[in-house]
Amino acid sequence: MATVKALGEEIYEAEKNVAPISPFTERYPEMTVDEAYGTQLEYVERRLADGAVIKGKKIGLTSKAMQEMLGVDRPDYGHIFDDMIHNADTPVDVSRYIKPRVEFEIAFVLKEDIDGGNVSEENVAGSIDYAVAAAEIIDSRIRDWKIKFEDTVSDNGSSAGAIIGSRKVALQDIDLPEVKMEVFKNGEKIDEGQGSAVLGNPLKAVVWLSEALHQYGISLKAGEVVLAGALTKAVDVAAGDEFKATFDGLGEVSASFK
Repeated sequence: MATVKALGEEIYEAEKNVAPISPFTERYPEMTVDEAYGTQLEYVERRLADGAVIKGKKIGLTSKAMQEMLGVDRPDYGHIFDDMIHNADTPVDVSRYIKPRVEFEIAFVLKEDIDGGNVSEENVAGSIDYAVAAAEIIDSRIRDWKIKFEDTVSDNGSSAGAIIGSRKVALQDIDLPEVKMEVFKNGEKIDEGQGSAVLGNPLKAVVWLSEALHQYGISLKAGEVVLAGALTKAVDVAAGDEFKATFDGLGEVSASFK
């Protein structure tokens, strides 16, 4: 198998040039999860060397809907950089992506670092400043989304962008598993979901993330945003599409594309 450094470079170049590559798992069927996360970290190092700044993490594949959509059975994660965060008032240019999709979720902004070596729902909750509605743009640098788990992990969890809602809600003011969400595309309702779709409670996803990051010497930092995972299936996007998701108790978040 090629080195993780070389594979990380492939992901970096594919994203930079908006040019998909063939699945790693087809070329290297022996690829392990550790090698996939190593590939992701090599990609992250390239982005940091370019001056990008880590602003948070995304948790993926936390709902049965997304696991079934991509044929996997466990969560994964990716890094969010400053140039991936978009303003809801400005349409996102689809030409910067290969085959983008959008999904909607509950996100958290941290007020304290989280130590993944000693973590529980209680201390995670104590480290969160507030919850907020969020849209995540996902994209696959792997051609035609023909991915297995190791492919999407290598590809920074298929991360591509995020839009953060404006309403900030303290955890004590919201029942996360009971949050109901409706998704609208071009004014028409297309889906609905609930906070419990994310491992039963989005806080459990943050616990999982903290422990998973700890295995690779990474921690969550105060000020970072954590996208806890999609409540429904991801939806393909095209230029001209406008999306809105409304969340009980969290307000709404919009995403438009040009």
